[in-house]
Amino acid sequence: MQLGVHKKVDKIFGPGNQYVTAAKQLVSSDGAAIDMPAGPSEVLVLADDSAHPDFVAADLLSQAEHGEDSQVILVTTSLALVEKVELELLRQLALLPRSSIARGALAHSKAIVVATFDDAVACANAYAPEHLIIATDNARGHASLIDHAGSVFIGHYSPESAGDYASGTNHVLPTGGWARSYSGVSVDSFLKTITFQELTAQGLQNLAPSVEIMAEAESLAAHKEAISIRSKKLTTQASGY
Repeated sequence: MQLGVHKKVDKIFGPGNQYVTAAKQLVSSDGAAIDMPAGPSEVLVLADDSAHPDFVAADLLSQAEHGEDSQVILVTTSLALVEKVELELLRQLALLPRSSIARGALAHSKAIVVATFDDAVACANAYAPEHLIIATDNARGHASLIDHAGSVFIGHYSPESAGDYASGTNHVLPTGGWARSYSGVSVDSFLKTITFQELTAQGLQNLAPSVEIMAEAESLAAHKEAISIRSKKLTTQASGY
């Protein structure tokens, strides 16, 4: 079989497992941009007393069934909610075709009960989840407090599964805390910017002293000279010599 010659691409984006991520990181060392480092899937549900235990359990399981290395987190001010969600998890888990995988993920997942909702928000921002579901009675207001998350699902009727398939946002998202420094794939990801600058003669003269001082401080004499040689010529021309 004869293989065709393909032009090297500039960017590689898209979801995948740990092997896809490893491959993308390898090719990125050869000049191709990739979207972000990505690891196992994760979800954090931020909930108060208004949350539906069956909804919360279903949302946790929807991520747990991805793989045994996935992690699901419930953060809430309500111990009663945690107890109800645990019962729902057992009930729904028994019905899942991928229950053994989900059980593996649940084994290293957590339910965290905090004293105040401010503590819950702080916990969510510290974790910086790939998916964040806000299951509260003031979900829109609470969403404004989120600084770090890949994608936020607001309210009791916004399950993460909708984002997977139909609600319209891109679903290639940062995991493993990378949401603190990376955004999910968007239209912006497919763009790049070029900066342009043009200095007038007077503009160069205005900047020259600052640039010369900084270049000299870094012992970059040629950098300084590229400014000085122009500045001196302009000074000479202005003086008529």
